[in-house]
Amino acid sequence: MNSDEYDNLVRVERHHWFYTGKRTIARWAIDTFGSKADRPTLFDCGAGTGAFAAEMVSTHHVSVMDDHAESLELLRQKFTPDQVIEGSASAMPLPDNTADIVTLLDVLEHVEDDTSAVAEIHRVLKPGGILVLTVPAMMQLWSSWDEVLHHFRRYHREPLRGMFSSADWQIEHIKYVNTAVFPLVWWARRSRRPTDSARSEEYIPPGWINACLRWVFVKSAVTRWWPAPFGVGLLLVVRRK
Repeated sequence: MNSDEYDNLVRVERHHWFYTGKRTIARWAIDTFGSKADRPTLFDCGAGTGAFAAEMVSTHHVSVMDDHAESLELLRQKFTPDQVIEGSASAMPLPDNTADIVTLLDVLEHVEDDTSAVAEIHRVLKPGGILVLTVPAMMQLWSSWDEVLHHFRRYHREPLRGMFSSADWQIEHIKYVNTAVFPLVWWARRSRRPTDSARSEEYIPPGWINACLRWVFVKSAVTRWWPAPFGVGLLLVVRRK
């Protein structure tokens, strides 16, 4: 991300429904599918500002990694030197079989060679460990917003599932998320001009709207019996065999 994107993220992520909801969904996935051992090892890859990882330090042994100078500066303000690692998802400076949990929250779309990142995560995870992954979904929503954020792609469910072979991975949960706001997002992206710089994620809605959007976002993501046919994002939880 650009420097101004980090500034925007720090400003809104504590309260905005999307960011707080995404962290809640990730915690649900870890609580539901993750190791039940005391203080499992959690590796947050592409940790950004470190907001999610900071919420997990009381219950997990946390390490954070990023390859952007702005992010590393923020991470070093929140974590001890031994917790902060400089590196990328496709080249992790970690030994084999070291993590119980890897989180990759809206990161894989920034990696040009995403298949190499999947292979690296498999190497770093312990057998039985889990990856919690979120990505933007559906190329129908591609716009200048993706280009500003340096995305290489958006994902569809079945191609994403296909990146995780049954020989190496067990799919625990895969689902389109943020389905309720899809029509509004589609309209906003279609009407967006290349020169537009403002994004809805930069503004926190009024309290009751913010709370409602967060509730719908989280509830639909963690509901396992309803296979949403589309969405603005995708949630995937896979276990290393």
